[in-house]
Formats: sequence, C-alpha cells, structure tokens
Amino acid sequence: MQEAHTNLSYWEYKSWLTDVDFTIVGSGITGLSCALQLRKRFPISKILILERGSLPQGASTKNAGFACFGSVSELLSDLDRHSEDEVLKLVKMRVDGLKVLRETLGDQAIGFEKCGGYELFLNTNLELYERCFSQIEYLNELLASVFEKHVFSSVPNRFQFKNVQDRLLINAEEGAIDTSKMMQGLLQKALQQNILILNNWTVTGFETLSNSIEVRANSISFKTNKLFIATNGFATHLGITQVQPARNQVLVTKPIPELKIKGTFHLDEGYTYFRNIDNRILLGGGRNLDLTGEQTDALGTSAIIQAHLEQTLSQIIIPQTSVEIDYRWSGILGVGAQKKPILKPLSEHVFCGVRLGGMGVAIGSQIGKELADLLNPPKSIK
Repeated sequence: MQEAHTNLSYWEYKSWLTDVDFTIVGSGITGLSCALQLRKRFPISKILILERGSLPQGASTKNAGFACFGSVSELLSDLDRHSEDEVLKLVKMRVDGLKVLRETLGDQAIGFEKCGGYELFLNTNLELYERCFSQIEYLNELLASVFEKHVFSSVPNRFQFKNVQDRLLINAEEGAIDTSKMMQGLLQKALQQNILILNNWTVTGFETLSNSIEVRANSISFKTNKLFIATNGFATHLGITQVQPARNQVLVTKPIPELKIKGTFHLDEGYTYFRNIDNRILLGGGRNLDLTGEQTDALGTSAIIQAHLEQTLSQIIIPQTSVEIDYRWSGILGVGAQKKPILKPLSEHVFCGVRLGGMGVAIGSQIGKELADLLNPPKSIK
C-alpha cells in the first residue's frame, strides 16, 4: 500500500502507475527510441517513461546537433586505445544509428543537413596536424567498408579562421540537425502511440521481486514487469558504475550579420566544437581543460571552461568581430574507459543502454532500438 502523504490520487495511480508492462528511465533519444520499438513489438502493452527533468535532462535537448562519426584526430586517439575492429564497429554504429534516426522521423522533421564536418588544427599543435594528415589514406582505407568511399580529404581554410593551420580536414558525409525539432518529433511520436511520459520524476532505486520490479521514484514505489535504464550520464545513480558523467558546456552568441561559416567544426581531438545556427555561433566543449572538475552530473558552468570558449571564439572563429553571448548551458554525457556503449541485461527483468560517449545524436536511436530488443518476451507480455 502506498503512503497517504504521497498526495497522488486513486485516479493517478490507476492511470499511470498500475499494471505497467514496461518502465523506461529517461526520455532522451535512447529512452524514446526504446519505447517506440517496444510499442512496435507489443502493440497493447502499457509503456511508461519517467524523466527526471521538465525536459530531457541529460544531453538530448542540450546537445549541439552534430550528426558526426568521429574526426580524424578523435579516431586516431581511439585507435591508440581500441583495436581497428573495435573502431570500425563504433563508426558503423554511428552511421547506422543516424540512418535509423533519419528514417524514424524524416530529414525535414529533424532539420537534417549534410553540410560536412571539418577539423581545424591550432598553429601551436603542428605535431597533431602532421600526424592526422599523414594518416588520411590509412583511415580512408580502414573505413571504406562503412562509407563505401573515401570520406576524409583536405580543404583550404576558406572560412578565414585565425591561428590555425592552413588546411582543414573534412568528412563530407557528416552534417547537422535541429536538436529541438528532433526531440519534439520523438516526443510527439511517442504520445501518438499511447506511450505515457511523466516529467520531474527521479528514479532513486529499484528492487527485484519474484516476477516484477519495484521502482522507487519521488518517494513512492510501484511495480513494473520490465525496467529499461536509458539515463546515460546519470546511470551511476542506479548502480551502473562503468559510466561516468561528463559535463559539456555550451554558449551561443547573439546573431552575427553576414556570418558565412557553414558546417560542423571540431578542434582539439573533438573536445571543442562549433557551428552556425540561425546566424549565431554555437560553441561548446573544452572539458579536457578540467576533466576532473567536469566529471559531474551537476548542470552549470565554470569560469575556466567559459573563458576558454570565449577565447576560442575571439581568437580563432570570428576574430576582430564584436559579439555578445546570448545563452550559456551545459549537458551531461555518459562516458567511460571504453567508447563502446553498455547494452545488456542486468537481470531477467532489468536492461540498460547507456555510455553513449558523446555520440547520442548518431547512436541514440539505434541503441534505444537494440535496448528494447534485448527483451525476449514470455507469452504473458502483450
């Protein structure tokens, strides 16, 4: 019996928290994609999503909208810590995941534009520049089976960036999306398919019963047949210790007249990134300046990171241009020692799809679909 002080009515318990077949923790890209796949497999089941924020709290509504697969320097860094086969599988997962997202909602609904992904190299980092350019042919051959073409090439610095090397690298297959359109599309699709979503509900724990799971959230508990954890950067709160939170900070300028920058851009092994949105510069990252301090799931900004972003803006991206900052925010990624996501059953009734490593836009839809497909249903599930 629930405690009377929870202040939920009989109707609220009956409608939302009774006879729940599937409960999903997190209403981001992965959680919503998981719910949609469950609905496809189980047309009359009761599916409930619990979201800790008023909007998806981690990174799904706070990301930069990059449809990217990994810059040259980032892939070379990955190859230092992973095998060729592992890196190849990671890139294929990103390519396939973006395809799932585009097919689920359509390019217009997510504002997808294949504008190319560029990598810049600082004048002060000649060693990295030379290493990356020397490995283009090798990476193109390695990834040829994924892209069916050579995707990396070099182009001149036609955007007039300052204090960087003369040539940039480009992956013409990369692009950008409108993050808000994507999430609104996923939310609308979920609601249209009778998937229940409760916001401002923080799951604090769960317990395995004989044939179900008791979920604890907002000082109450209820039963669900199956539980799916898709909360990524907050997964440690539910005992998944192989994931560490990583805060990424972002700023957006006020509109800049005649801004000619077009594409998605990375520098510093992918740790810093920017793009043009609505004739503004969106600029984010820099957590490598304070990896320990940014290993947090507390939303907010820090002076050292914001100063780095502003310096990058004024000295590299749009030098000699006076701009004002209009927005500052942060999002929480789920990272770890390995780039491969954690996608597995935790028990007969509990499953997780977390540690997306900052590639949620690219792989979130695919991971959500595969998370739902971890369930081999008994006949009793509708």
